[in-house]
Amino acid sequence: MSKIRVCIRRLSILKSTLATGLLVFAVFSSAAASAQVSSSQIDAIFAPLKSSDAPGAAVLVVRNGRPVFRRGYGVTDLRTKTKIDAHTDFRLASFTKQFTAACIMLLAHDGKLHYDDHLTDFFPEFPAYGKSITVRNLLNHTSGLPDFEEVLMKQYPHTPPEQVPQIHDAGVLKLLEQQTVGEFPAGSKWEYSNSGYAVLAMIVERVSGKPFGEFLHERIFAPLKMTNTLAYEKGKNEVPHRAYGHSKNEEMNKTDAIWQETDQSPTSAVLGDGGIYSSLDDLAKWDRALRNHTLLTAAEMEPALTAVEPTGGPAKSPEGSSLSYGFGWFLDPYRGHKRMSHDGSTIGFRTTIQRFPDDALTIIILANRSDQNPEALALKVADLCLGTK
Repeated sequence: MSKIRVCIRRLSILKSTLATGLLVFAVFSSAAASAQVSSSQIDAIFAPLKSSDAPGAAVLVVRNGRPVFRRGYGVTDLRTKTKIDAHTDFRLASFTKQFTAACIMLLAHDGKLHYDDHLTDFFPEFPAYGKSITVRNLLNHTSGLPDFEEVLMKQYPHTPPEQVPQIHDAGVLKLLEQQTVGEFPAGSKWEYSNSGYAVLAMIVERVSGKPFGEFLHERIFAPLKMTNTLAYEKGKNEVPHRAYGHSKNEEMNKTDAIWQETDQSPTSAVLGDGGIYSSLDDLAKWDRALRNHTLLTAAEMEPALTAVEPTGGPAKSPEGSSLSYGFGWFLDPYRGHKRMSHDGSTIGFRTTIQRFPDDALTIIILANRSDQNPEALALKVADLCLGTK
């Protein structure tokens, strides 16, 4: 072998060794960064939820694609007092909206609809005010559709809420078809809308020809092996490892307050805005699919992660602060860190997912008690992990 060839071979070996060393260093550095936050530090945040006879929460922290903290606190219900764990299924409430949005995006991927299609393209019988409402308006809460919950309760003015019959997504659409005007012209304002996401579920059914829950299963849950995740329909399916929602009896003083099971409301059967049940283990798979673009490419996900400003000015929260919202995701940064997130809140349940994509950090909290603020708790974990505390 010539001297030149020997030199080239030695140089190649040196480069390979150097690359391997850099890879090992990178992995070690990543592990070391994660090790800076101990499980005990995270666990301390949730210490008040430790109980063998009270509802609680399930907590997941994923760093660099790996679950580094996964723990349950409290019990699923007060009858069996089964311990909450990573398999326990919680009602996601509005956390569901990112899945509903993903269904619409998959249909767009299939070429079966477009974001600028109008509501009346799918439902020609819808009143004239639906002609200006696009799929995009429904996804980013700029549709101006009336609040179906307010419309529903007006139909039962003298009936206690717990006695109002449950409404389904099709019933929401029918309620909205009975209205003659929207709350504001489509695209002119941002206003959080459960009505819009119930209508999106009905669009999925109209376009796909399948029940919404079936489409969710076939296109999202089954491909991702989210075997314990489903859109709950009473009498049609059962929630495995189910957690039940709880609230404290407000009529009692704090020292005597007791938990009551408050699991269902008149709107709990609406699927598109909040009817999915899932667990930490399954949501870890969802997070991985988002990170790896398993269902939709990065380009296809871009509209979901792009906030569209209403023509009337920046989107505002009820408190007056600025908001950024895409398709099923809030897009507001946190202390300089890019963030995509969503909370869920319904009778007896509070949930959140906080994703920091540039930091490879995801925090998910599912609670079956109404006295918790999962977002605030998740951001305490984020402060530890991001060093922003």
